[in-house]
Amino acid sequence: MSDERPPERSCDFPYLHGFSSTEQARLVKQAKLAEPTVFHDIDYTGARNLLEVGSGVGAQTEILLRRFPDLRVTCVDLNQAQLSAARTNLDAMPWLDGRYALHRADATNLPFEPRSFDAAFLCWVLEHVPAPARVLNEVRRVLSPGSPVYITEVMNSSFLLDPYSPNVWRYWMAFNDFQYESGGDPFIGAKLGNLLLAGGFRDVTTEVKTFYFDNREPARRKTMIAFWEELLLSAADQLLSAQRVTPDVVDGMRREMQQVQNDPNAVFFYAFVQARATVY
Repeated sequence: MSDERPPERSCDFPYLHGFSSTEQARLVKQAKLAEPTVFHDIDYTGARNLLEVGSGVGAQTEILLRRFPDLRVTCVDLNQAQLSAARTNLDAMPWLDGRYALHRADATNLPFEPRSFDAAFLCWVLEHVPAPARVLNEVRRVLSPGSPVYITEVMNSSFLLDPYSPNVWRYWMAFNDFQYESGGDPFIGAKLGNLLLAGGFRDVTTEVKTFYFDNREPARRKTMIAFWEELLLSAADQLLSAQRVTPDVVDGMRREMQQVQNDPNAVFFYAFVQARATVY
């Protein structure tokens, strides 16, 4: 395991969720909660040396290594706090020792030779990147021919919560506006096909996946709504500081999320996009 550190530089735009220990714990919870849906159709059979871009706290890394025991994962992230958390999280699982490496690097300028990897994985990353096409070009550069790439990304316009919750809606619009105007893209999932084709990838396929919970799965519905409140609150300090929301909207959002969580007929819906492509 290694931790390569280039000269210090800051992100090109504010990261919506921050890097607190609370947020790092939320990312681990998110990976576990979403694993059955995100990984349902991912297959790295035959791959040995995978590149994970935007590996964060290592939550997805653990899932990759657990599901595909022949893999070795090279993790890349720009933020040192995230890499430190990843080291702590992965070091606590000695059965993973020797199967991963941590690198601090800019995804638009990867410190690897061409054809260094035979697979790649990106999950909830490109939404936070100001130049996703450059990231994909770098990913393609370091992959060998025939390498599979799986990319999972947000489509935030799909979110629906019932009963209708006006403060949640106001907060969600501010959340997306702030991310978009800061250089990210909360709707990038729908654009993955075009990005991959323009980046020279082949065999591009996309699938819309959903978190859809109603009275058929009340326990999972309650868990997801409670988690979604955590996700929304992870951006509250940034949105308040930027004056995109008022304290009253934040308080109203929290109150409404609690009300919906306890509503016997609540509906939660969110769709995202997973793309698969191949390098030639």
